[in-house]
Amino acid sequence: MSSQRATWNALNRHIVACRRCPRLIAHCQQVAAQKRRAYADCEYWGGPVPNFGDHRARLLIVGLAPAAHGANRTGRMFTGDRSGDWLFRALARAEFANQPDATHAQDGLVLSDCAITAACHCAPPGNKPQRDELESCRDWLLQTIAARDIRVFLALGQIGWKALFDALRRQDRHSGPRPKFGHGAAFQLASGQWVLGSYHPSQQNTFTGRLTEPMLDDVFRRARELIV
Repeated sequence: MSSQRATWNALNRHIVACRRCPRLIAHCQQVAAQKRRAYADCEYWGGPVPNFGDHRARLLIVGLAPAAHGANRTGRMFTGDRSGDWLFRALARAEFANQPDATHAQDGLVLSDCAITAACHCAPPGNKPQRDELESCRDWLLQTIAARDIRVFLALGQIGWKALFDALRRQDRHSGPRPKFGHGAAFQLASGQWVLGSYHPSQQNTFTGRLTEPMLDDVFRRARELIV
């Protein structure tokens, strides 16, 4: 096993074992115990969700947090919910994923040159992590960034964008004001790395037409162009 893969696997084990935020752990476990009727026969993950993807990835996607009945159920980022349906279809079209479907953790999905992390690794009540919880989770994002030769960061949504720039500032990769978030936003760091922004593929955005599949494809097309 390569040292890079070993580091990736060790980091994921530490994320899964994390118990820094009692409110979030309690919520994850409560959702796993009560379940949703449609998933009554499923065994829920019910805890912090690790990073997912290629340990050598040059594209790092930063999401918000696991969905209560999505990744908190399946144990894999963006897997088992409609946000993930949108994301993985786009990743497949951009040839970062070998298939467009993500239903469970053993469905054969493989990411190539791409990895997915989150600002918060536990499903939060109301899908809104508190500031101290985001701060507690920042260390995992810092370690995820430090261990990768990342060329392009892609933040999904305002919270992911803020969490990413907070982490980049902590690592002295960015100074000064945080660039304004927007769909298609692009910012080059002094290191030559790029940060891209996209609306989050949540139902709030996709059902209303604020985010369309061509819009998401454009972002991944840009990411592909910048990975050099």
